[in-house]
Amino acid sequence: QVQLVESGGGLVQAGGSLRLSCAASGSIFRLTAMGWYRQAPGKQRELVAEVTSGGSTNYSDSVKGRFTISIDTAKYTVYLQMSSLNPEDTGVYYCNVACTTIWASTRTYWGQGTQVTVSS
Repeated sequence: QVQLVESGGGLVQAGGSLRLSCAASGSIFRLTAMGWYRQAPGKQRELVAEVTSGGSTNYSDSVKGRFTISIDTAKYTVYLQMSSLNPEDTGVYYCNVACTTIWASTRTYWGQGTQVTVSS
């Protein structure tokens, strides 16, 4: 099994910044990618940003230029630096990891989520 521990969420005023971290642990044999998704009240979960183990990144249009995702493959940890936050960024942020386990199964695992609230 693979476990994800997220940290860094909280309450921030519009225009402020937050940094999210997510550390994966367990039976990882090969890491493929890690990412962040978010879910606002009454809305579907959506991709925020993702990064491959090779460092290639992908961002949703709504966060391009404001958020930066990075990965430490040695620590199986992904970071999301969020700047110029606005109330539309409010939601529960979920970390995920795509990997191959030591038992040769390939799948995606999800964290429990961390709340980000941006006040106007």
